[in-house]
Amino acid sequence: MKFEAKLFLFPTPFFVFIGIVYALWSGWEPVGSTALLLTAGLTGMIGFYLWLVGRRIDPRPEDDAFGEIEEGAGDLGVYSPGSWWPIAIAAAGAICFLGLAVGWWLFYIGSALTVITLVGWVYEFSRGQHAH
Repeated sequence: MKFEAKLFLFPTPFFVFIGIVYALWSGWEPVGSTALLLTAGLTGMIGFYLWLVGRRIDPRPEDDAFGEIEEGAGDLGVYSPGSWWPIAIAAAGAICFLGLAVGWWLFYIGSALTVITLVGWVYEFSRGQHAH
């Protein structure tokens, strides 16, 4: 995780510097200045999170310069064998984007459907035969 944290933390000061220079040069133009400073904030947040996670977990095989491929063998996580919820979320998201073109009333319906399908996907294994 150290490489991933550095990948996001190193550009953060660059975006801060460029955001300030752009803001001063453009007379604090709101869109570009905000976008550059928010980019700095987002890369900083992601890098900080990855740095914290990297401190809590053991080094991974891909973090070892002399690591072998077989060191990474084994289970990588728990995945659903067959879930229909991602398709439902994609359909609800498509309704949201269609609502941006057609009208806000359709966007609100798509947003409600997105929340319902996201809750269904998150709690998929908390009911029925899969309940913990």
